[in-house]
Amino acid sequence: MFFHKKVLQNPATPERPDPLFAKKLQEILGGQFGEISVAMQYLFQGWNTRGHDKYKDLIMDTATEEIGHVEMIATMIARLLDDAPVKDQEEAAKNPVIESILGGMNPQHAIVSGLGAMPVNSVGVPWNAGYIVASGNLLADFRANLNAESQGRLQVARLYEMTDDRGIKDMLSFLLTRDTMHQNQWLAAIRELEAKEGVIVPSTAPPELEKQNMSHVLYNFSEGEESSLGSWASGQAPDGAEFQYSAEPGPFTEEQKLKPAPPYTHNTLSGVTE
Repeated sequence: MFFHKKVLQNPATPERPDPLFAKKLQEILGGQFGEISVAMQYLFQGWNTRGHDKYKDLIMDTATEEIGHVEMIATMIARLLDDAPVKDQEEAAKNPVIESILGGMNPQHAIVSGLGAMPVNSVGVPWNAGYIVASGNLLADFRANLNAESQGRLQVARLYEMTDDRGIKDMLSFLLTRDTMHQNQWLAAIRELEAKEGVIVPSTAPPELEKQNMSHVLYNFSEGEESSLGSWASGQAPDGAEFQYSAEPGPFTEEQKLKPAPPYTHNTLSGVTE
């Protein structure tokens, strides 16, 4: 059960209306790595966690905070659209240079949402539940969480550089701060699980299921051999085995050939050459 507390975790008050920046903020709200994605990802991971109370609580703590971040960014978008000079923006967008750079405001903010935020990204693509990862394997999920927080923090940092509005910068600074904590917590949880289960997911798949002669070989599929200079080409692998490097691509086995298609498929006749 959730309860709504009628205060924001951080102020979301811009200095002035800016419908173009409202459009940009939609990315960290409804984009692939936006706050809706991480909120839903953590909620489903938490709801599906079985028998690991401390991890479940960590996930649900973070999921609940992310719901607050959704509200915060939605509030900022709505305030950026308050008293927005829509006609002036439309006139400015007639300039082809400005249009190519800014693309104008999102007309759906005026037509569909009544000057409110929407569950879409910065170019209007609707949020997609396919963005979220909730596999039931905590190590795999926490690695996905680390990636989501890394990509999200990167996008927030880029947005921070795109504005001189102190109110927007204050909110983005707060989001950067919390993303720092969230990356650190997922890293800590990953390391804890790796110490217990090993670094390869799933740990329950025994090595004898693999073709072990290839399980730690880096094959060179590029021109040159620069990839051989990395720590992934020699020495100890994170799982304790030894890395190997092969200058030749491989392995190769058999030529790919298919049986002729049956007549009912009406494919090209087999054996016909040009």
